[in-house]
Amino acid sequence: MSTTHTTTRHQTTVTDPVPHQDLSGIVGHRFIYTYANGWQYEMYVKNATTIDYRIHSGHVGGRWVKDQEVDLVALTEGIYKVSWTEPTGTSVSVNVLPAERVLHGVIFFPEWIRTHGERTVLFQNDHLDEMRGYRDEGPTYPIYVVPEFARITLFEYVGEDDEDVVSVAPGDLPTGWSDRAN
Repeated sequence: MSTTHTTTRHQTTVTDPVPHQDLSGIVGHRFIYTYANGWQYEMYVKNATTIDYRIHSGHVGGRWVKDQEVDLVALTEGIYKVSWTEPTGTSVSVNVLPAERVLHGVIFFPEWIRTHGERTVLFQNDHLDEMRGYRDEGPTYPIYVVPEFARITLFEYVGEDDEDVVSVAPGDLPTGWSDRAN
């Protein structure tokens, strides 16, 4: 005799538009991804409200951040959206599909970062007042919008709230570290 297991999905409605919020497929995970433009990033979803990340290559390659507050939601089963605004004035929204190993991100850089991205290539947490100062000085407009698909090359569970997952600058990692894949 076989047992049939069925999952009842929460049906959304106009008055209740929020789908079931199971974040277990992304919280506590680290993933490395490379955008179609060649920029390589790493994100660690530390918990349901916080990420740490490193930028391995691209316009602001070498930058790294801990404890970035985010809005994290499940759009549907196994599909997530992570969105945030940084002290620099940059806003980011990333859709993550781990099972498909694909991601789509849109980065909204203020003009000052398009022209002087090198100012942000550091450990942001030690320079928060400086980043806010650059943001306030501007210029903010025009916004440099970077919409790109990316391939997730590494996706691994490393546990929640682990301060050691992202603890050094990208340049301090062993050669080839971000080229790992699974």
